[in-house]
Amino acid sequence: MSAATIDSPGNQKAVAPSANDGGSSRADHIKFLIFALAVLTMPIWLSPIGAAYPDLVQKFAIFGILAIGFNILFGLTGYLSFGHAAFLGVGSYAAVWSFKLLTMNIVPAILFGVLAGGVFALLIGYVSLRRTGIYFSILTLAFAQMSYNLAYSVLTPITNGETGLQLALHDPRILDGPAGAGLPSTNLFGMLTVGYTGFYVCAVMLILAYYLAMRIRRSPFGMALRAIKSNQNRMNYTGFNTRPYTLAAFVISGMYAGLAGSLMAVVDPLAGAERMQWTASGEVVLMTILGGSGTLLGPVLGAGIIKYFENIFSAFNDQVLGRIFDFLPEGLQEAAVVLFSPFVGEGWHLTLGVVFMLIVIFLPGGVMEGVARIKARFDRSRSDTAR
Repeated sequence: MSAATIDSPGNQKAVAPSANDGGSSRADHIKFLIFALAVLTMPIWLSPIGAAYPDLVQKFAIFGILAIGFNILFGLTGYLSFGHAAFLGVGSYAAVWSFKLLTMNIVPAILFGVLAGGVFALLIGYVSLRRTGIYFSILTLAFAQMSYNLAYSVLTPITNGETGLQLALHDPRILDGPAGAGLPSTNLFGMLTVGYTGFYVCAVMLILAYYLAMRIRRSPFGMALRAIKSNQNRMNYTGFNTRPYTLAAFVISGMYAGLAGSLMAVVDPLAGAERMQWTASGEVVLMTILGGSGTLLGPVLGAGIIKYFENIFSAFNDQVLGRIFDFLPEGLQEAAVVLFSPFVGEGWHLTLGVVFMLIVIFLPGGVMEGVARIKARFDRSRSDTAR
């Protein structure tokens, strides 16, 4: 049921959303609490697979935020952007400049990162959203590459070019005062945000980002976005102005990317142009599709899978494979190592490509479609048993 109907062309008549369309239901709150608990306990349940160290769980949280924001634009609205890395980079630069000019407190840095991502998205979205489909995607890619080249060369006084923007002893830091013997660390009102403390800062931001995305999805605004994805031309023909909705979705998505970029600077206070490359934009697209476009949890799962492959699976070598297959006879063990060695280490992209291809072929809805199928089969078997 739509949150708004069209009384006549150009005249929108609001209709109160139903219980299914409106605010979060009890089931949504339960899912949110489970999600929050799972995020906060990541260092515990990721330990058996070797993914519990601070740097990696921080990446899980940060790229989860980036993927959630991208999903608002792509999954809900149907606009495929190839330029989200631009907002990620802008958020990082804004946060580092906050550390250099104002204070090492992360709160202003995060606020400036989100604001910078939103303003930059507003400028790019205002132009790019004049087109749809592949033309929109190409425009966003062009803007992202322009941003990358500007950061790498023309704007060197602001971005420090290929070296990247870093902290320095002579930075003014108006609110903190000059640095002492060494470079200061980022902090949250005096509490250093390094190691697991930095992870929990990112984890709280991920939980808040997930909750906001859940509320957007259930709101009349979210229903309008899904209607645009379903058939934007029909909505335009009835007089419904879709432009403000798509622009708002683009800006919100850019603010999520700015938040992710600022958190990157929080856990590692530097910003480089490489964060704005087209490969970074393509990565978030893969994350969203792999996990399940249009779902709440899917993009987070996709981000976790890709970052796990990149940081853990890529570290596998022949010795690790030998230990994995040490239960086999010596000849079979060597054969297994030879067979699987091209898919690990530097060949981890090959494994990721195979996994992505299989998911696209057999689970077009991503990992979450597989979860839904398993749940449906379980419910079916349980109902048959009850009979």
